[in-house]
Amino acid sequence: MPRVLTGNRLETGDVLWWNGSDWSTAISHAAEIGAEGDALVASLIAAERINDPVLIDVTGTPGNWLPTTTRQRVRASGPSVRADLARGSLATDAI
Repeated sequence: MPRVLTGNRLETGDVLWWNGSDWSTAISHAAEIGAEGDALVASLIAAERINDPVLIDVTGTPGNWLPTTTRQRVRASGPSVRADLARGSLATDAI
């Protein structure tokens, strides 16, 4: 099963997705993480700039990822408190 890397921006709390070279706020930009995933997570934890970096399972294809857990689908769709703040990177019917 494919995995992608997610975390939160320390300064703002924004949900971030690793795109292979930097961070994006859209899951559609996320890159599939291979064997280097655990080493990448360890380096991010040591740098203390990204909160809770974690590799998550997804289904779909690059540009059209769908997290396998409800928690991660909610994180991918944007804030859960006000619909007008949602980023729209994942349709709420996917949750």
